[in-house]
Amino acid sequence: MIGPILEELSDEMSAQVTIAKHNIDNEPNTPTKYGVRGIPTMLLFKDGELKATKVGATTKSDLKSWIEQNI
Repeated sequence: MIGPILEELSDEMSAQVTIAKHNIDNEPNTPTKYGVRGIPTMLLFKDGELKATKVGATTKSDLKSWIEQNI
């Protein structure tokens, strides 16, 4: 449900951010490391450090605002 929105934002904001999806089958311990308890959970990193977390489906405009506020 949120995948298409993230793909659009990845195209639109490619100069500012890199949007990646995590494959839990390949790395099952990573979500635990960051306290992920619900899906979808978006983690925003800056300079290798976790800057912000957003849990739950939302609108494209809300996600874009959240990214812009945290980069």
